[in-house]
Amino acid sequence: MKPQRRGGSVFQVPVEVSPERGILLAMSWLAQAARQRGGRGMVSKLTAELIDASRKTGNAIRKKEELHRMAEANKALSHYRF
Repeated sequence: MKPQRRGGSVFQVPVEVSPERGILLAMSWLAQAARQRGGRGMVSKLTAELIDASRKTGNAIRKKEELHRMAEANKALSHYRF
């Protein structure tokens, strides 16, 4: 989502990301979700988050799905991107 200012309003416009950027975002979301987990040691927290991601649960997957829902809802604004 990229903010675009039009007529005094700011719209969240969905934009495609490159495959490299998508991988970077996924790794960032995994690390962030692992840091927020309870537990002892980053290795065990990251392991648990990766296991949850493989099961399609966990905070990183939730963040991805939330972003996709927002992009789908704002699809009508896609003509604002340049």
